[in-house]
Amino acid sequence: MKLLFVVSSLDLTQPFSATPAWWQLLKGLYEIGVEVIAAPYQGPAIESLWWRAADNPAKWQGDAFKSARDWMRRIAPDRQTQMSDTTPADESQTESTSAKLVRQTAQKFIAPLWLNHIDTLLTKEPDIDAVIFLTIPLNQLNGVPEALIAKHKKPIFYFDGDVPASLPNMRGFATGFRIYQGANLDEYTAFISNSKGGEDLLKQLGAREAHTVWYGADPDVFAPIDVPEQDLDVMFYGHGREYRGEWIDAMIRDASNALPDAKFAVRGTRLGDIGRTQQLPYLSFSKLREYACRSKINLCITRGAHASLYASASSRPFELSSMQCCVVANPYNGLELWFEPEKEIIIVNSAEEALERYTFLLSHDAERQRMAQAARERVLKEHTFRHRAHDLVNIIQGYL
Repeated sequence: MKLLFVVSSLDLTQPFSATPAWWQLLKGLYEIGVEVIAAPYQGPAIESLWWRAADNPAKWQGDAFKSARDWMRRIAPDRQTQMSDTTPADESQTESTSAKLVRQTAQKFIAPLWLNHIDTLLTKEPDIDAVIFLTIPLNQLNGVPEALIAKHKKPIFYFDGDVPASLPNMRGFATGFRIYQGANLDEYTAFISNSKGGEDLLKQLGAREAHTVWYGADPDVFAPIDVPEQDLDVMFYGHGREYRGEWIDAMIRDASNALPDAKFAVRGTRLGDIGRTQQLPYLSFSKLREYACRSKINLCITRGAHASLYASASSRPFELSSMQCCVVANPYNGLELWFEPEKEIIIVNSAEEALERYTFLLSHDAERQRMAQAARERVLKEHTFRHRAHDLVNIIQGYL
């Protein structure tokens, strides 16, 4: 099988949080024998051992567009109520004037460049089996999928890795694109997302068909490492309070204040009041892996949007488990599909329960190690990105 991906970005230095996951997915596809071509929607084309890079036909336009968008947001930010949890948006307030201008500008100047570019690739390489748009702003490319399907008779998929936070009824992240306003979902052969519960929501928005491919972890990348000692007791890594403020308060701020002898640490930004918790330096991924392995307990605090909709996968539980960490999580609808509670992961339902479980785990080394080992084994058995690559290929084969 040969697949062409249009990826949001291939540049790990840019603030696209899903980019590391897409690197792992494309690598997983290569490892199961799929030939992968990857073209970035934003930023430079980056070659790797696992895919062949295709040009970004609108790089300078995209860079200029991003600079203009960032400038507009500074001088005239969108008026949007910040959600602390899962409060739905008023769908009548669909799009700000600035967002509409951004979308229309992209449709006029950037979409034609991408249509011509993909058309040329498919013409030169007719053995490409399918095209997958991977978490790009789909409302900026209206008409492109329809034209490609009409000419080349190949399936065109859209893969949204941010469901449900990306959907209109959840407002999307305050710092991100509103990708569904003005979009035509029925142009695509099918939608793929990270959320089983999101399948019906995508169909309600106009998708012809909807499928699920969850996140996972590359066990060679997210692997446990030997550390001199586990000198941290409880650690969390992640950025922002958005959608999870109450659990950051309960599981980090309040717990660190209530357990003065325990060493709490975070590696992240914009988390608010974190009590007695130490702020770790924001360094490379290799250092992040060291932090996780140095900690006796690692926290998985999933944003409310994902945690509330059934089986909406995020990267963190798979990454931490793959690194053979003892994981304590906030309530997460569907988490039991991936890890067995009490055997492979601990779920707490209140601040009081978090304190109780921290206290027990910190005094029972063997129990922590047993659970961490079981979690790593579950990832190896079911949740690597090779597994996800097989899932994606099976979906695509159903349309060939």
